[in-house]
Amino acid sequence: MGHNHSHHSAAGKKLGFAIVINLLLTVAQVVGGVLSGSLSLIADALHNLSDAGAILVALVARNIGNRTASPNMTYGYKRAEVVGVLINSTTLILVGIYLIYEAINKYSNPTPIDGWIVFWVAGIALLIDIVTALLAYKAGAKDNMNIRAAFIHNVSDALASVVVIIAGIMIILYQLYIFDVIATIGISMYVIYHGVVLLRRSILIIMQAVPEGISIDAITSSLMTVGDVRDVYHVHVWQLDDKKIFFEGHVLSDGEDPELMKKEIRSVLKRKFNITHSTIETVQKSSHRNRNMACNVRT
Repeated sequence: MGHNHSHHSAAGKKLGFAIVINLLLTVAQVVGGVLSGSLSLIADALHNLSDAGAILVALVARNIGNRTASPNMTYGYKRAEVVGVLINSTTLILVGIYLIYEAINKYSNPTPIDGWIVFWVAGIALLIDIVTALLAYKAGAKDNMNIRAAFIHNVSDALASVVVIIAGIMIILYQLYIFDVIATIGISMYVIYHGVVLLRRSILIIMQAVPEGISIDAITSSLMTVGDVRDVYHVHVWQLDDKKIFFEGHVLSDGEDPELMKKEIRSVLKRKFNITHSTIETVQKSSHRNRNMACNVRT
């Protein structure tokens, strides 16, 4: 327990440091963009600001998600992290759309750009983006969807900085200001794509959709191979967060030991589908038949 707390504390410090350096970088890029006249540099600054926001949301959502369950929140607060992803992804999409709008305006009204300022500021941004991405990765991007969303923010921003550097070089060498517009639109499309992917996944979890990669038919077929199971119905499968998958279903049985059958069912669910939380309602075949006969008599 102490080790887990210290791990979360260390991860929180990494994320906190990442927020600070992203905010400082945002200020530097906005100043550089204004001085150079580069929209792509300002676009990268806005992307960096969204990175800081993404990490902040991830940090807050993780702290809320670690709170224990209560009588009024029986599942706990894990969904807070999914809400965090929803906020992050929506922000990505809105920022991307705004940047495309600005790029079109920039193309209609081109202005001179100082390529050297673009090059050096974007180069510094690239180094900071790499450091921030590493901090997010070490803070738990592999195991946590919300931290992973922040990590993707940073990786995409590092790629965006590379694009801005290339645009700066083209401006320095050939005065091709159109590359600034192209870089801005390219960054924006990349941002929107990742935003849509994350938004879709978070909405599916919130709507309690069947998790990706899991088939109700496959689960039913697997459970039908368990001894004494004669039918499986009223099946529901959903996710609480990006890790915990829940199963609920009714099982028709003709066996004498329903608890043993439940144990076998849970073993199949865990082994084949990585489902460790299940609610199984068993119905004896004889009582099921009697109930159907009574129903027919009433009608």
